[in-house]
Amino acid sequence: MTAPVGSKANPSKYDPLAKLADDEPYFVIRADDVLSSALVELHAYIGAGQAGSAHNKLAEIMALTSQKPPRPSDSPKYRETFAISAAMEKWRNSQ
Repeated sequence: MTAPVGSKANPSKYDPLAKLADDEPYFVIRADDVLSSALVELHAYIGAGQAGSAHNKLAEIMALTSQKPPRPSDSPKYRETFAISAAMEKWRNSQ
């Protein structure tokens, strides 16, 4: 059986990991995250300029997240996610 595309065993031809600079921040969304497929689709719709589809997918994501309580804002994982986001912006602006 062939591993699914985009997996460690069968990377996408667009897989960016090998292209990362040593100091380039990155963020991985794993398939076991209930939001993973919807977030990846949202990214694709936004990149393709499909605002209507992006809006619909965001509404789907918001519905999924309303089904369980949010992560507390003092959660280490929550804080680290924002730290990665800030590091990405800083890195991009320094290039």
